[in-house]
Amino acid sequence: ISTLGLILSLVIGFSTALMRFSSSLVLNILCQVYIEAVRNTPLLIQLFIIYFGISPVTGLTPFVSAVLALSLFEGAYASEIIRSGIETVPRGQWEAAQTLGLGTTGIYLKVILPQVMRQTLPMLAGQSVSLVKDSALVSTIAIYDLTMQGQRIVSETFLTFEIWFTVALCYFSITASLSFLIKRLEDKFEFVE
Repeated sequence: ISTLGLILSLVIGFSTALMRFSSSLVLNILCQVYIEAVRNTPLLIQLFIIYFGISPVTGLTPFVSAVLALSLFEGAYASEIIRSGIETVPRGQWEAAQTLGLGTTGIYLKVILPQVMRQTLPMLAGQSVSLVKDSALVSTIAIYDLTMQGQRIVSETFLTFEIWFTVALCYFSITASLSFLIKRLEDKFEFVE
């Protein structure tokens, strides 16, 4: 769930951030409404709306509902991080790329996004770790994730402290590994200069 959520949240984040720079007023307003609605409501409520409101109508499985809720939630935050990164690229970089004859896609792929990734990677890493921790909420819609398994084992064994300590240790090992990998990626981007 976390892996799919992370991939989709980055796709949503990049897409929404790029749409915010579009000349279409309608597209810009829709993106702003999405971002503000998601950022100003709790993830648990969004998860319930998707699972109890949208999934019965559309036939989404609990797994798909969980991935969708996590992706939309983290995608809104990723969008703002990426948008702010794009805004920090000096105007001269854009003009130089246009002078070289690059089109809009070429400018983004070859000039802007490499700089944005270097600048925003630490914040995106924080969001990735947050997504892994937020995935614990999917147990509320009967998905057997790590938290739900912990609850089941505690109810069977009554070893509350030991089980929750183990669950916390599992989350810590996942997020620490993710942080380590992202730190290595950051170091790689530092070398690219």
